[in-house]
Amino acid sequence: MTALLFRGGRVIDPLHGIDRVADVLIDGVVRQIGTGIDAPGARVVDVAGCIVVPGFVDLHTHLREPGYEQKGTIATETEAALRGGFTTICAMPNTSPAPDSASVLRSLLETIARDARIRVLPIGCVTRGRAGKELAELSELADAGCVAFSDDGSPVADARLMRNALAFTGAIGLPLSEHCDNPTLNGGGVMHEGRISERLGLSGQPTAAEVSAIARNIELAEATGAHLHIAHVTTARSVELVAEAKARGLHVTAEVTPSHLFLTEDAVFGTGREAAYDTNAKINPPLRTEADRKALLRGLEAGIINAIATDHAPHAIEDKLCEFDEAAFGISCIETAAATVFTLVARGELSLATALRALTSGPVEAFALRSRVPGIGALTPGVSADLVVVDPSLAWTVDTAAFASKGKNSPLNGVELTGQVRHVVFQGELAHSLELANA
Repeated sequence: MTALLFRGGRVIDPLHGIDRVADVLIDGVVRQIGTGIDAPGARVVDVAGCIVVPGFVDLHTHLREPGYEQKGTIATETEAALRGGFTTICAMPNTSPAPDSASVLRSLLETIARDARIRVLPIGCVTRGRAGKELAELSELADAGCVAFSDDGSPVADARLMRNALAFTGAIGLPLSEHCDNPTLNGGGVMHEGRISERLGLSGQPTAAEVSAIARNIELAEATGAHLHIAHVTTARSVELVAEAKARGLHVTAEVTPSHLFLTEDAVFGTGREAAYDTNAKINPPLRTEADRKALLRGLEAGIINAIATDHAPHAIEDKLCEFDEAAFGISCIETAAATVFTLVARGELSLATALRALTSGPVEAFALRSRVPGIGALTPGVSADLVVVDPSLAWTVDTAAFASKGKNSPLNGVELTGQVRHVVFQGELAHSLELANA
């Protein structure tokens, strides 16, 4: 293993409060942070003008394997994550078979160990087959290694079952990550219910479908004392509810996607004079209004929202190349996530400190991952082994054809973003380098 010396970058570690120009020596782990480090034999990488931070952590990624390998595989999607600066991802359970038992989870872990380019932490199902009828083998899943429970895009609609689930997960000590939605209210809507859906003649999902579900689940979390993690918050009122829950001392955490921070319902219409009906902007929960987007940014800045999580959802071309109503939900975004966030920073819409916290220490603390992976989300000398170097001022244009992900389904194709991942160190080794890739 060759030692690496990253010379002259702006080193930022939100957990330890570090923000200064320094060198970072990697020799299996972060060996030293300081100025003028002398490391004979080390490979020196000049990172002046760049930001050196802990490897990014994503609490919400879809890998598609097993069962949907035409959309993505563990190999392709972890390579995509690596290029996006993520060294740890939590894999959602909407696969076939779904990890609702220890045997399925163990089989998944074997595939991960063989094919993953980065660290993959599995999320187990809340209910059998994600069908919302009976609880999965939660204790067995926890013993087998899952880091949280979720039925992902299938919310637990039955309130009694949800209460029982929270009671069990609370006793186990793991978070339940819930897609908060009221299926009877959203009415099968395909985008946000508002001016754009009316103009396009598309059925819409009202904000009340998300808000009412969050309110119910917070009350159930209070009744059980469990850790409720609210996936992909999208509305201003949702942020208020999370803030109120935290003020009451409840164990409630929340995430927001880069898509909801960066885009609005207008992305469905497109940028031209004629409606594009852009299926690549179809996501669940849907892109909301500009007022909601700004509220999400404020919630992140205030620490109400703990983490930026991608909800990376790759699809095959035929899943999106169809009428809007028939198109699949989801955006392939793990390779553009950091860049959209850094673009928001460049625009003055988000502080750099908040952005980096939400990509590193925030998600680690939300899922208590440091007890599983020492040094994760930080630059702790002698312990941490993951690091990413980002050029925050480099402008580049998104080309989905060049994605490592099998999913090319992004509404950002052709959009110029600011900020690009240059190097990624995973487990002490240089796992990705843009310079080497372009050589």
